[in-house]
Amino acid sequence: MTLSHPKSILLLSGLSGAGKTTALKTLEDMGWEVVDNLPLVLLDRLLDTPLPAGYAGEDERPLALGIDARTRGFDAGAIVRRIKALRERHGHDVETLFLDCSDSELERRFAETRRRHPLALDRPAADGIARERELTEALRRWSTQVIDTTSFTSNALQQEIRSRFSRERLSDPVLTILSFGFSRGVPRNADLMFDMRFLRNPHWDEALRPRTGLDSDVAAYIAADPAYEQAVSKIEDLLATLLPRYAEGGKAYITIAFGCTGGKHRSVHVADRVARYLQDAGFSPTVLHRNIESTPQDSLEKRRPGGPKATS
Repeated sequence: MTLSHPKSILLLSGLSGAGKTTALKTLEDMGWEVVDNLPLVLLDRLLDTPLPAGYAGEDERPLALGIDARTRGFDAGAIVRRIKALRERHGHDVETLFLDCSDSELERRFAETRRRHPLALDRPAADGIARERELTEALRRWSTQVIDTTSFTSNALQQEIRSRFSRERLSDPVLTILSFGFSRGVPRNADLMFDMRFLRNPHWDEALRPRTGLDSDVAAYIAADPAYEQAVSKIEDLLATLLPRYAEGGKAYITIAFGCTGGKHRSVHVADRVARYLQDAGFSPTVLHRNIESTPQDSLEKRRPGGPKATS
């Protein structure tokens, strides 16, 4: 792989259980060349190895390298120095992505899969998580991008990776429109967040409860709220003003989140409407509905005192 020009390289690291395997597989599906757990001493050799005859086009593919605390010779400080050398001496375009996750969620994932933590094979997973967090902290601080996967499903992480690292329209910010339920946790990666719980709640209509904000009858119910049109229109106007300014300022990733109580009706509808508005305005948003499949629960929903009745 002798390089006649700078290469795009993504160094992907993170905590065990945070989703590195899923992220690398997604990048591979997107056409990236992927190498996992490459010993650091072999990195220069990988980059300098000539490609076989007939594979010249492969040199154009971006390269993703998976490195974590299990990698032979792992040293966060040495990795940082090597990345600087790749940029300064070789001119490669090197990004670093770190996948983080809360300790409690990592413990839950290891317990659920019955896997042992690689740094605590004969001890509780919590010990291995603490040790790995200590070993990787310098790399996390230095990374150009950090994704907290605490609240991510595997599918949500795949979509996040696709939205961030698509090779199309690289000059435009990667725009994500997300719906979610406050009762199931606030998204940590949101740049802008709008609370839709002031709108009338379809949950209390028995015919609408099992449906979602993507259904026309649910959308019509929400849109009948007297405050709906004025509020959502103002949000759309605000975004039309802010997004070009963010792009001019060099912001590469923008996540706009819309929340309601359960994440199934109001936030889904408004996120879908705003995404269509932004598409018509020339943007290319990726739409994610984090909690749309969640089971409705009366205990989570609350009627707003003095608010609109649930019945039509």
